[in-house]
Amino acid sequence: MQVFALFGFVAALIVGLWIFWRSKHRNLPCPTTLIALLDNPFTRGYHRTVLARLKLEPGFRALDAGCGPGLLTVPIAQTVGPTGRVLALDVQPGMLERARTRVAKAGMTNVDFLLAGLGDGKLPTNTFDRALLVTVLGEVADKLAALKEIYGALKPGGFLSVTEVLPDPDYQSAARVKNLAAQVGFRVRNHFGNFFLFTLNLEKS
Repeated sequence: MQVFALFGFVAALIVGLWIFWRSKHRNLPCPTTLIALLDNPFTRGYHRTVLARLKLEPGFRALDAGCGPGLLTVPIAQTVGPTGRVLALDVQPGMLERARTRVAKAGMTNVDFLLAGLGDGKLPTNTFDRALLVTVLGEVADKLAALKEIYGALKPGGFLSVTEVLPDPDYQSAARVKNLAAQVGFRVRNHFGNFFLFTLNLEKS
């Protein structure tokens, strides 16, 4: 009985923190101080799924938008190989520094880094075969500007992969993502998953 009571307390605490964050800290990126929480078995599990849905090939150019500490940057760089290239973008210097360290430790030399916010106009145009936003879109204040910039940065036929997961406090529903994407000009290529964890691949026409 005590175990169930403890479980209930922890669950209530998590929900309470989630509601507090949603109400007070919308559109804020995950703090660098919480990096350790991002690397866990649950995250690693759905990251493998995200990578499989990207359909990466050697030689591809990929944009890891909101790369954080580089949890996905390294496997993407390994998949596109020495003839490919990855741009790891983040708005937080601390996150980019962690990503640099992770990439260097993995011995990858095909990754570039950009300190910028999405929508700032810093991305090259018609450059990338793939772009990804993994639990990032909700942290961006001007979502339409961010999606427009990514749209312009993709090659024709390239696609943006958006993944959202509950209980991320900045979670965006599939319906909202589709609505924003349509306003920019994206078309839905694939829709995987369910309400709690989904991936939308949005193709540049």
